[in-house]
Amino acid sequence: MPGKPAPIKKSPAKKVADKAPEPAPEPEPAPPEAAPAAAAPAEAPAEAAPPAEAAPPAEAEAAPAPPAEDTPAAEGSAPVPTSAPLHVSVEDVNDSSVTIEWKSPETIGDSGLDGYTIEYCKDGTTDWVVANEALTPANRFCIKNLAAGDLLHVRVVAVNPGGRSEAGVLSEPVPIREIAERPKIRMPRILRSRYVRQVGEQVNLVIPFLGKPKPVVSWLKDGQPLDTKKVNIRNSDNDSIIFIRTAQREDSGVYEMAVKVDSFEDKAAVTLQIVELPGSPASVKLVDAWGFNAALEWTPPKDNGNTEVTGYTVQKADRKTEEWFTVLEHYHRLSATVSDLIMGNSYSFRVFAENQVGMSEKSAVTKGVATIQKTGIVYKPPQYLEHDFSEAPKFTTPLNNRAATVGYTTKLLCSVRGSPTPKIEWLKNQMVIGDDPKFRQISNQGICSLEIRKPCSFDGGTYTCRAKNAQGEATVSCKLEVKQVILPDAEKSK
Repeated sequence: MPGKPAPIKKSPAKKVADKAPEPAPEPEPAPPEAAPAAAAPAEAPAEAAPPAEAAPPAEAEAAPAPPAEDTPAAEGSAPVPTSAPLHVSVEDVNDSSVTIEWKSPETIGDSGLDGYTIEYCKDGTTDWVVANEALTPANRFCIKNLAAGDLLHVRVVAVNPGGRSEAGVLSEPVPIREIAERPKIRMPRILRSRYVRQVGEQVNLVIPFLGKPKPVVSWLKDGQPLDTKKVNIRNSDNDSIIFIRTAQREDSGVYEMAVKVDSFEDKAAVTLQIVELPGSPASVKLVDAWGFNAALEWTPPKDNGNTEVTGYTVQKADRKTEEWFTVLEHYHRLSATVSDLIMGNSYSFRVFAENQVGMSEKSAVTKGVATIQKTGIVYKPPQYLEHDFSEAPKFTTPLNNRAATVGYTTKLLCSVRGSPTPKIEWLKNQMVIGDDPKFRQISNQGICSLEIRKPCSFDGGTYTCRAKNAQGEATVSCKLEVKQVILPDAEKSK
């Protein structure tokens, strides 16, 4: 086995040599010297190996002549090997093969890239075996016919006219065995975005995963190992639990979980943000006071509570009462004008910061006081014209003609308005009715009534109601007929 890798490793170099020395026939003096070298193998086969090793220097001496027609030589520079292939990793593995993938070299150069050579060796040995007979142009290769249970180191070499590059080596040896189930983290939807908790709350995150055989679980915080004194990690066959009994601000960060089965690995990250109330604004000052207004400015708090400041609350207090009243809430700017202040009073102002947790416990208070001056302000009451409400009497409801029966009390009604309140008089047949007890006169809220108690046939006639005030007078009249009840003869005899 040790003798086989050497000739196979030279196979890419032979191809390079075949391409370069094609124009070599120019030097004709060389053949007489080369003839003994060709005859030597026939006479002494045992000494053939040393001349074979000496042949490359002869080729190397002949190589400088042909580049006269080659582009790199014309430019005065020889081909340069590429840089090493990048990110060599295992794509798949089973009990008889392993599939490797990688990325192209960072630097290829003008001479281009002929392909890649994939080599492997067993762990504990230095016998590298070339897996591909011919160069492969792809960035993926499957090494077949391997023995189950072996632990292999794998490397990839890029080849171009300048020769072999440095090797891109697989970070860890890969065991040749069947993977029943590749590791896979099943991140809950709620944890795919930022996970926010308040200071003092409990954090208990359960993250399930898949993989057979049982994956190896590891955690990092911000790229560093976790402090198990502050954060508890509990792993089972199918999930991992991260537990913090009392969360603090310093527990915020990016927690990265990795599950690994042999060379297969899956990673996922959880961003944990522990927040609390913000501090008060750094400062607040009274910029100006004019009329009934005061202008304020303030600066954001130095401590935002580990989350964005969402707004501010502005309050005012009269120096006489010292009671605080909110004038602006959820205000987003860093300056504000407070209006509708009372003339002659002095005011102090304070500002609170707000975030998603709530309003800051402390506030920033203005050092200066805004005094609303009285000078230069003259109050002029509005002028109102007096309205004349005087009105001559006017009947809104007239008297209606009525018929009454002898011995049955009846009533006459009408309504009147006027300003000032008119004086009411009742007349019968154009004669003023005085204080005759037979009649009862009532006037209330413009309603006028005349009650005739047990009228007789002589009480019939024309009744008039007259209303007088300083603006004039008005009258309204009706006729009253008093009828006698006529009884039948049979009732009279009784």
